[in-house]
This record gives sequence, C-alpha cells and structure tokens, in this order.
Amino acid sequence: MAGIVPIQNAAPPPLKQRVNNNESLIVRLVLIVIAIMFLGLFLILPLIAIFVKAFDKGIAAYLAAISNPDALAAIKLTILITILVVPLNAIFGVAAAWAVTKFHFKGKSLLITIIDLPFAVSPVIAGLIFVLLFGTHGWLGPWLIDHNIKIIFAVPGIVLTTIFVTLPFVARELIPLMQMQGTYDEEASLTLGASGWKTFFMITLPNIKWGLLYGLILCSARTIGEFGAVSVVSGHIRGLTNTMPLHIEILYNEYQFSAAFAVASLMSIFAIITLVVKNVVEWKAKQQVQQS
Repeated sequence: MAGIVPIQNAAPPPLKQRVNNNESLIVRLVLIVIAIMFLGLFLILPLIAIFVKAFDKGIAAYLAAISNPDALAAIKLTILITILVVPLNAIFGVAAAWAVTKFHFKGKSLLITIIDLPFAVSPVIAGLIFVLLFGTHGWLGPWLIDHNIKIIFAVPGIVLTTIFVTLPFVARELIPLMQMQGTYDEEASLTLGASGWKTFFMITLPNIKWGLLYGLILCSARTIGEFGAVSVVSGHIRGLTNTMPLHIEILYNEYQFSAAFAVASLMSIFAIITLVVKNVVEWKAKQQVQQS
C-alpha cells in the first residue's frame, strides 16, 4: 500500500562489537573487584582494627586515654597548629597562584619549582633544615639565644616546619584552575573601573572558591597528620610540643597500645570527616561547572 513503510527489525550488532562489549564488561568487573579488595585489605580493614583495638579495654579506658592531660595537650596543640598553618598557606597559595596565572614575569618557572620543592624533599630533611637554621648551633642560633627567642623544641618551630611541608597544597590546586579560567573576567572588571582588590573579591575569589576550599581541606589533613618534620623540631616534650602523631608514637613505644589506638581513632575520625567534606566540595564544584 502506498504511503506505508514496512517495519524492519534492527540488525543485530556485528559479532566483533558484541565480543568487545563482553570483554569490556568483564574487564570492568575484574577491575572493580580488584579495587574493592585492595581498599578493603589496605584501608577499611586497618581502619576497623584501629577502632577495635581502641575499645579493647572498654569505653572507660578509651575515655581515660583521650582525656589524659598529655593527650589533651597533644590534641590542643594539633588544633592550634592547624589554625595557624592553614590560613597562612591559604594567603600564600592564593598570592602565588595569582602571580603565576595572571602575570608574565621572569623567573615564573623558578617560582613554580620552589612551590613544588616540599613535594620532593623528605619531611625529615625539612625538619633538619630548620634545625640547621634555628638550632642552638645553627646559623641563627646564637642570635636567637641572645634575644631569648626559642624556635626549635617549641611551637614556632613546629609551625614553620608544617608550613614548609604543606606549602604546595593550596597553590597547586589553584594554579590549574586559574589558568583554565584565564584573565578575561578580571580584565573586563578593571576596564569598567573596578579596583584591583574589588576585582579580586568580586570576580576572582568567587570563581576559585571551590578549588580554594579543596586545597584548604588537603592542607588541613596533612597538617593534622604530619609526623616526620615535626618529630625533628619538637623535642618530644610531653604536654608542650607533642602533637597527636607524636603522642601516639610515645604511647606505642611505651606498650600502651589501647591508649595509642584510642588517640589514633580520633585522628581517623578527623580523616573521615575530611574525606566527607572533600567529597561534598568535589560534588559542589562539579555542579558549578555543569551550571556554567
């Protein structure tokens, strides 16, 4: 009949395509199983073991371990170091990323290399560098002693070494983001008569807020868990210069395993909270990219 087109069954995909699809499905399943097994063995199982060991002697022993004066001092010091280090790294990271991405100048590659330097230097070596600079027999040691300024085996030394170790995290998150965004928005704002600071707060900062927050989360996590550099400059003074990782080491070396794992469980809780916040930030950032 005229005007009627017979319905034709869709031709099945070629045999080679079906085989490839089956192979890719098998590969995906194998990779997923391997990833789950790896995470379970090296991440989830140890995390469960920490909490099991922490409550091994009961809730009363757990509460006594984390409320011990030395433990409380270590927790307070860790929080204090984080409060001091993260904002300073945020200021440096934003300034460095702004300079690298918005301006052309000689020595830009050198600046990027210096920003990446803490990634290449062992934290222990970083601690030794500050001992060489500020220790009793260091380059600035005699001057510091004459002026009654104490850096090594004190809180300032811990802050300085932690800043060095965590220096790249904010800048390295912002540099690729700001390079991708370019300079068009800032140039348009300046052309319309806005000042540099107004352009930064009204244009640049809103555009980089999720990348900045992501960098701050990574910086905070590294600050809380830093051990090597802090161990060198702290002196392991109980109640004064011991952060949470150092306090855990002391308890473990003294065979106070339940107490050590109790404090470790607090650090694990901090890590889990950081992971949750990190995922939320990533989700928000993806939503912003999709909307734009």
